[in-house]
Amino acid sequence: MSARLNAAQPYALGLFRIVVGLLFAVHGAASLFGVLGGAAGTQGGTIPAGTWPGWYAAVIQLVAGALVLLGLGTRGAALIASGSMAFAYFDVHQQAALWPIQNGGELSVLFCWSYLLLVFTGSGAFGLDRLVARRTAEDGGAAAERSPIAA
Repeated sequence: MSARLNAAQPYALGLFRIVVGLLFAVHGAASLFGVLGGAAGTQGGTIPAGTWPGWYAAVIQLVAGALVLLGLGTRGAALIASGSMAFAYFDVHQQAALWPIQNGGELSVLFCWSYLLLVFTGSGAFGLDRLVARRTAEDGGAAAERSPIAA
């Protein structure tokens, strides 16, 4: 049973990455463009451009979410996304109460830890990271064969 589950791990991780990236990107798109109900507390509106920290957080959510969704630069995008959610929790939510269930910060905590997991695990299956790494390895191997050897 463990061997079968271990064999499926990259695929489960890839699906996890796709879902988390999609949810994060949609959250940013809602805040920036007013789609899917708009930004929280605006009744379908958007966050005014350039306002701190909401607008910048929404840009990070849209861009990092899209990159994670595609599996392109997953570790770097996930690190930035995790940090932005840690900032959101400690700066915005924790002022209201200590525990996430009391201060409405559950989503920030879940995104923060989900993205931190992706920093350490990478993109898993179905990601463009694997395709880029494979091409780089193939090009590097071919270049090494063509390069002259100095005596």
